[in-house]
Amino acid sequence: MNQFDKKSQAWSALFSEPMSDLVKRYTSSVFFDQRLWQADIAGSLAHADMLAAQKIIAPGDHEAIKTGMAQITQEIESGAFQWKLDLEDVHLNIEARLTQLVGDPGKRLHTGRSRNDQVATDVRLWLRGEIDLIGGLLIDLQKALVEIAEKNVEVILPGFTHLQVAQPVSFGHHMLAYVEMFSRDAERMGEVRRRVNRLPLGAAALAGTSYP
Repeated sequence: MNQFDKKSQAWSALFSEPMSDLVKRYTSSVFFDQRLWQADIAGSLAHADMLAAQKIIAPGDHEAIKTGMAQITQEIESGAFQWKLDLEDVHLNIEARLTQLVGDPGKRLHTGRSRNDQVATDVRLWLRGEIDLIGGLLIDLQKALVEIAEKNVEVILPGFTHLQVAQPVSFGHHMLAYVEMFSRDAERMGEVRRRVNRLPLGAAALAGTSYP
């Protein structure tokens, strides 16, 4: 374990003995929360922009952070990034790698931001992206159903009520019923997106920060 791994292990200062591998595997989330990496980097870059705009970090630090994050992005996309169990989660893995690449500027990135801030922001960014993805897939599905409906207007199906044959219906009309159902699903996703699309940064560890 190098200096970055040891310092970044969240509970290392509380115990005199090293953490067992079993506990590491139990408490670590990196192998499923690494899916948040794009949101984590996007949130950190936006936070760095704010720190630079408020003159809390120097322009050189700002550029170093952006350069380091660009390299980390490339490493993750290429599969070269080494996710480490000792660093517990996606946030500490990226932060440790950034500090390894750019030194002190990487340590200053977390100024005015708590881990709770970061996690809440990452999850919201990730959810927003997934909602947008699902919304796009719903639109594609509806378009496909409309195409099927247009080709099958004259195809007649038996409609059922109480498990018995009732009225004849157009297969095209039947498909359009599903288009409407998926429209309601899209509306629900839109409502969720509006609730998710709120920035939680600013609370810091509990009740804010002294930085402007």
